[in-house]
Amino acid sequence: MQLKTKEFQSLFTDGLNGIADLFAKNQYELRIAGGAVRDLLSGKRPEDVDFATTATPEEMKTMFQAAGIRMINNKGEKHGTITARLDNENFEVTTLRVDVQTDGRHAEVEFTTDWEKDAERRDLTINSMFLGLDGTLYDYFNGYEDLQNRKVRFVGSACLRIQEDYLRILRYFRFYGRVASEPGEHDPETLEAIRENARGLAAISGERIWVELKKLVTGNHAAHLLELIYELDLAQYMGLPPEGNVEEMKHVWSCAHSLSPKPMTVLSALFRGMNDVDKLDLRLRISKEEKTLGLFLVKNRRDLVRGEDPDDSLRPYTDFIIDSREVDIQNKVCELLKYQGEEKLLAEMTSWTVPRFPVSGHDLRKVGVTSGKEIGNVLQGLRDTWKKSRYLMDKDELLSTVKQS
Repeated sequence: MQLKTKEFQSLFTDGLNGIADLFAKNQYELRIAGGAVRDLLSGKRPEDVDFATTATPEEMKTMFQAAGIRMINNKGEKHGTITARLDNENFEVTTLRVDVQTDGRHAEVEFTTDWEKDAERRDLTINSMFLGLDGTLYDYFNGYEDLQNRKVRFVGSACLRIQEDYLRILRYFRFYGRVASEPGEHDPETLEAIRENARGLAAISGERIWVELKKLVTGNHAAHLLELIYELDLAQYMGLPPEGNVEEMKHVWSCAHSLSPKPMTVLSALFRGMNDVDKLDLRLRISKEEKTLGLFLVKNRRDLVRGEDPDDSLRPYTDFIIDSREVDIQNKVCELLKYQGEEKLLAEMTSWTVPRFPVSGHDLRKVGVTSGKEIGNVLQGLRDTWKKSRYLMDKDELLSTVKQS
């Protein structure tokens, strides 16, 4: 087939046309590779476009230098990737490769000119396609058919592909969430290959696992996929609690997934206590912000709930924010409301501006309260009075209650 969509045509900037002409002039093949092909065939314009070529890194360097094209970021060169910069655009071009040796995390590669061999080393059929710059699709493993049927399959043997890089287990789940229309339509042999290779995730760095897990949790079918992670005995190797509360997680996801929850908001439903947050952090090295959100949700999910007054159900949350000294507390409360499925209260909280308490210690000294301890006690009393007024009393009204007493 030949692609002629507007999304495909929009890729052809002056920069890409210049790169394409250079490769053609030097008689090297150049094709769009991997995820960008998948996106284009799905009718989307890809955010990132990677290219593959028959030219070796040395041949590319010679060609770019002769044409006066600048190259940047040489870190990828040993893996066969050269990044050229032309007309304020970066073009990442990788030589076709075959894996010579793998250890489940990294691969030693050698270069090839065989497009099918390069496709064979990729993880999933939907990611193994190439697209010529004339729009011709090169599909060696029926990736386009799988994409049309919304099927996610490994290229060739699932066991072999997983053993080349155990992170592919989580990539399979992530792409299942992106591509499959229904949960639970997995190939049984694929799930068995994942179960058999679960232990391999123990050797994968926490940072790499966390990147994939966050994408998985914010995609489609996340509750189903997290439940599957437990059924296939993967959780213990990923920093998730071995006895995670899967039922709570499924309930939270059903309430929250339409409200764009943060990954930690969904994952914290699995935690039975704060210790589970610490263990996740130890394994995955999550950010300080992510950890404090997890601790906040576990601590407050049962006690900080909607008010009994139907006209002021948001009151417990707003009072909590007023009294809190935590950083970014309003956003944390918004995540708690998502966790609890409180869509209406979330809309109110999002539009609520935290009011400023109008009285200071300096104001109290002016009306004759001079003792430091007394100032603290009076300020707290005034703060309580102000909260009861729904934050409507101004400075003069509050200070008048001090003068009266």
